[in-house]
Amino acid sequence: MLLPVHNPCPHLMNSKAYPTTGNPTWRGDDGAPVSCHEKIKVMNENLAEIRQMAQDAFEDALLMGCSEAQVREVFVAVMRDLVNPWPAGRSDA
Repeated sequence: MLLPVHNPCPHLMNSKAYPTTGNPTWRGDDGAPVSCHEKIKVMNENLAEIRQMAQDAFEDALLMGCSEAQVREVFVAVMRDLVNPWPAGRSDA
């Protein structure tokens, strides 16, 4: 059984660091903004693709009668469970 949906960090989701529309300022682990325009472009394109795919899947789930709260919780869990293939970080970034 899935738990009710809650946002553990609502102050973050409403901040400029995590905009719900538009693009964030991409930052490195040191907090400095990513300055390479090509990297920023790729990240923004990837984010747009993820948003569209998630929106499509969300709408499909609702049309099929799935619980909105459960779908949101599952989507958040998917993001939370992503695996970093470079756990020590990338020094060549």
